[in-house]
Amino acid sequence: MTTPALLIFKPDAAYRRAVRAEIWKWLQARDDLKLTGLRWFHAPRALIEQRKPFFPWLVDFMSALPVVVGELEAEPDDLERIRHDLGETQIQKARPDSLRERFGIYGGVNCLHLSDSAESGRKETALWAKYVKFDGVRPDHLADSSGRPDHTYHLRSLAAQYSAGIHKDLAAEKILALLQEETDLGGLEFQVYSRIMLGAFD
Repeated sequence: MTTPALLIFKPDAAYRRAVRAEIWKWLQARDDLKLTGLRWFHAPRALIEQRKPFFPWLVDFMSALPVVVGELEAEPDDLERIRHDLGETQIQKARPDSLRERFGIYGGVNCLHLSDSAESGRKETALWAKYVKFDGVRPDHLADSSGRPDHTYHLRSLAAQYSAGIHKDLAAEKILALLQEETDLGGLEFQVYSRIMLGAFD
């Protein structure tokens, strides 16, 4: 029997065009899941704060801008396999060639959220369904990278320096320059994005 699971493209995946495209292709290529809903959604802080445990930086990270939120169905064993291929939550511990090892930047800035069990999947999708309708897949050109580069590995080393307080100002400047090349955000939206990304590395 299939079970629902919550899927979220976190801001580091939702707005980095090349990364977003690769993750979308990864999802489409799998035959062990069925996407039943996917759309852009701006989550209220009150929703993110219901995560237990929650961290202040994560609330800001997940609620400051819209993200891509979805629901999928999979057999419990398949869900476990998908999570294995996704990789461990902490980037430094993510197994080689897992999705998070390939595209995650630092710490919990790890591209995707995916329910970690059938039980949590039912709880999470029921909670989020109170705020957003999972009524069909609306990919909105997720597969289109628009020729944007993927600076994951450079960003990873810079984020480690920033977090450790080593050349922090220079690291921040370079991180934001690389993110600007990866995304099509501009103006106030990019200012917000810059704040939540650096906040996640602090």
